Amino acid sequence: MKYNKTGKWGLKLPAVSLGMWHNFGSEDSFSNANKILVHAFDKGITHFDLANNYGPIYGSAEETLGKVLKGDLRGHRDELVISTKAGYDMWDGPYGDGGSRKYLIASLNQSLKRMRLEYVDIFYHHRPDPETPIEESMMALDQIVRSGKALYVGISNYHPQEAREAMRILKELGTPCLIHQAKYNMFERWVETEGLLDVLEEYGAGLIAFSPLAQGLLTDRYLKGIPEGSRVTHSTFLTAESVAETLDVVKKLNNLAEKSHMTLSELALKWILRDKRVTSVLVGASSVEQLDKNIGIAEDLHLDAELIADIDKILK
Repeated sequence: MKYNKTGKWGLKLPAVSLGMWHNFGSEDSFSNANKILVHAFDKGITHFDLANNYGPIYGSAEETLGKVLKGDLRGHRDELVISTKAGYDMWDGPYGDGGSRKYLIASLNQSLKRMRLEYVDIFYHHRPDPETPIEESMMALDQIVRSGKALYVGISNYHPQEAREAMRILKELGTPCLIHQAKYNMFERWVETEGLLDVLEEYGAGLIAFSPLAQGLLTDRYLKGIPEGSRVTHSTFLTAESVAETLDVVKKLNNLAEKSHMTLSELALKWILRDKRVTSVLVGASSVEQLDKNIGIAEDLHLDAELIADIDKILK
């Protein structure tokens, strides 16, 4: 595994991190989740990414990790970077959502209990809250670090101007923003076009990309139609229409990947990591075999300039 510095800071993250959004909740097989987490660690994935409402049910992915940390990964806490977030709907009533100090601190306290931890390595505000001043949310993050419940803080889903304001406040408070988690893939390039990467570079923060394979569009899964039981049938983020709309481009990218002796998913992940401002990509996994398909890229992340130019021609 290759490890990259997070922006200008000392913390290194693996080029490929494991996201626990799906497949690790109470409605999934614990045995399978345990196998994936242990295998990921054995392969050098030292960063596990969660949020308070990952599951389903809400909170259950954190509970799964807590069980594994007390079981097969017992004794390895100091070799791991564990992150979680709060910002979206978590519990009923006025204090279970958003960006208030009340919600963020209460949520982290609950997350720590579920994971059986004294602290997390990174705590994120999961999204800007239009009903809460950014100052309040950032002051809460600062308080969380000073309380010892998180070593670093980050933000997620903040657009460039919001991110700039958040990072400015955190810098003034003395708790700099370590990292920004944003949706970034070949079909979602706003972090480039809207200047987020430039803002992160200005403040010395890293970027970690979620949905790097565009919910499976940037794999060979849909090249020959929608398979039975696929995510398209039950996802609110991926539809049959989006599969149809991108199919021509996906086929061209797949042909390019094959000529370069790669799978399409390998090409898509390496493409994101071509920019040194990107610290890591977050991949999901429903099995050990699926995880292995994606983590091999860390052995060789190089893409030559001609190949990158060919990709840009197809995407345009």
